[in-house]
Amino acid sequence: MTALQPAVASGATYDPLIELRSLRRVFPGASEVQALRSIDLSVHPGDYLAIVGPSGSGKSTLLNILGLLDRATDGDYLFEGVNTTSLSDPERAGIRARRIGFIFQSFHLLTERTAVQNVMLPLAYAGEARKGRRALAEEALARVHLAERAEFNPSVLSGGERQRVAIARALVTQPAIVLADEPTGNLDTDNTNSVLDLFDELHASGVTICVITHDQNVADRAQRSIRLRDGEIVERS
Repeated sequence: MTALQPAVASGATYDPLIELRSLRRVFPGASEVQALRSIDLSVHPGDYLAIVGPSGSGKSTLLNILGLLDRATDGDYLFEGVNTTSLSDPERAGIRARRIGFIFQSFHLLTERTAVQNVMLPLAYAGEARKGRRALAEEALARVHLAERAEFNPSVLSGGERQRVAIARALVTQPAIVLADEPTGNLDTDNTNSVLDLFDELHASGVTICVITHDQNVADRAQRSIRLRDGEIVERS
């Protein structure tokens, strides 16, 4: 793996990175739940997309499918031109490890490890040679303006700094897309704005970002958005 580079050149045109066609997710049971209903969606390299909606709208279900953590009941999910519906679980895990970066509301950092050690972890799952991991992790931390915090444990970092470590961890494998699940949900206003400013900076450098949020202020920072209600896309902007 080489040094971190933007995923695409700004303004370039490409085939969709992600394409969902008539995607549905149904949870069976005594009362069947249609979590997603006939979703059609394309995400192109360099996009900054917000998926907006209240609790129960299907946002988390859609995130899990986009991140290959769950399978659709029917419909197609193409990732970089590959229809993931026919892939085995190990094949899906391989794409997830190398091509998708995740950012979570609760950071999910290992408190007994330093910031740089946390950022190094995805490189092991992606098969990066051990001797190159630290340099890549340090570069990712510098990219989120935390180079001086590399040897700090998460417990002594602020909430905003912990989220920036988590963003560095998501970027370190040079994924095709970063999926952020309510990334500002545990942050105060100042740290929220700092993280959103960083997303703007990353997007400007070519990083493809998809943010799941219930906060319209967060969604307004994205390049475009879709709104979910009862498992359906009811608005595109």
